[in-house]
Amino acid sequence: MAENSKTKKGFRRYTILIVDDDPSIVTLVKQLVDQEKYKVISTDDGESAEAIIRSRCPDLVLLDINIPGKNGLEVCRSMRGDKETQNLPIIILSGRTEQVDRNLGLEFGADDYVTKPFNSQELLLRVNNVLKRVYGSQARNDTLTQGVLKVDFGKHEVRVKNKIVQLTLTEFKLLSSLLDNMGQVKTRDYLMEHVWESGEGVFSRTIDTHIQRLRNKLMDAGKYIETIRGVGYRFKI
Repeated sequence: MAENSKTKKGFRRYTILIVDDDPSIVTLVKQLVDQEKYKVISTDDGESAEAIIRSRCPDLVLLDINIPGKNGLEVCRSMRGDKETQNLPIIILSGRTEQVDRNLGLEFGADDYVTKPFNSQELLLRVNNVLKRVYGSQARNDTLTQGVLKVDFGKHEVRVKNKIVQLTLTEFKLLSSLLDNMGQVKTRDYLMEHVWESGEGVFSRTIDTHIQRLRNKLMDAGKYIETIRGVGYRFKI
């Protein structure tokens, strides 16, 4: 739990880190998330963002790409490469509106990508959706074993031949979606909608890239994920 999160009568006060060098954006987002009584901390550069993430453990990061020092994509990649922060929810806020930029942000491990100028209520909805998905009280807690693969959904732990495999949050959601529909072919559109929720700005190449990384990380269990040419993917032993 984050340093500033509180639990009282079932209510958790989430801490959100805003990383943006535009004071007007920071003020706007602070006012917006204050509607939900979230605690907000902010900074304006990549290096301090990483330091705050590691020292204060926020529940979610709203991350601009064009910030001084390390840019947002570099920060995102750094967080995904650290086992202590690899599951930290990250939503990119960016003035880059091209599809290739959206796709790149998601490939670097962001959970969502929102372009500026943004609709305030839409941003709040996306923040709440990500928080609910990651920290929701109805989280799955069972364990599933298929061949050499074992997944503990409660712990977000994946093992292959009893060796722990480190997955990002997106990779874990992708694997979970395939396992929930074992033996069924799921289209790329289905995976876009269920893994990234909105699916906005996600290309087929993004799905293919994540599938390939997931297969590589799963080692001997990677072969369980089959490509159905022209359609999508399925998990089958």
